[in-house]
Amino acid sequence: MRIVWTLGAVADLDDILAYTGGHFPQSAIPLEHRIRATVDRLSLWPLSAEGVEERLGVRVVTLVRYPFRIFYRVAENYIEILHIRHAARRMWDDE
Repeated sequence: MRIVWTLGAVADLDDILAYTGGHFPQSAIPLEHRIRATVDRLSLWPLSAEGVEERLGVRVVTLVRYPFRIFYRVAENYIEILHIRHAARRMWDDE
């Protein structure tokens, strides 16, 4: 399936990588690779992650080794990446 990133997800990724690059430079590139690999895997198995009770139709996958969760929605012909959040943070406020 085709992957579509929302503006919010792109902003999240930029913020995460900027913070990581500034504070943990050795981890920024591996983290980006892990996020992109996880998103690529979703294109093969879009229904593999659990649903989010509070958000109808939204699924969440947790990264292995890094404390981030990717929120996404499966449409008929594509997967929409909604947000990437640190696991310690609450979900986003806007839809």
